[in-house]
Amino acid sequence: MTKSIVTAGVISDTHNWLRPEVSTFFADCDCILHAGDICSQEVLLKLEKIAPVYAVRGNMDHGVWARSLPERRLVELAGAGIYILHDLSRLDVKPEAAGINAVIYGHTHRVKVQERGPVLYINPGSAGPSRGGRPTAARMRIEDGDIRVRILEFREP
Repeated sequence: MTKSIVTAGVISDTHNWLRPEVSTFFADCDCILHAGDICSQEVLLKLEKIAPVYAVRGNMDHGVWARSLPERRLVELAGAGIYILHDLSRLDVKPEAAGINAVIYGHTHRVKVQERGPVLYINPGSAGPSRGGRPTAARMRIEDGDIRVRILEFREP
């Protein structure tokens, strides 16, 4: 995306469940970044009705529908290089050397937003069924390479 300001919904670990609030949280987003463990094509199709989706395959994404998903993906949004993968332990590049501004990942189901030198690491937590913590997602606002992140909490059903 070549816009100078981009708003992106960031989500991970939906595990075949798309909470109703997602459409409200991401309604005005330019795109959605999904860091894997989607678990069904239906979730992707629902997200695509909200905004274009850049998704990666997680360790729980199996079947014909998931084969076309890359394990890693680099997207450029508003002057920022965003690298998406599911499991951070499988990071295969040095982000700062590759000009990557942010790494988005999932897998742990734990929210984490951390700067490591010039690179912002973002885990939006799990938007799927709760595993003891509150279900979460995130929104990123990127303006001319500057990234701001806001964590969103879902209501428990």
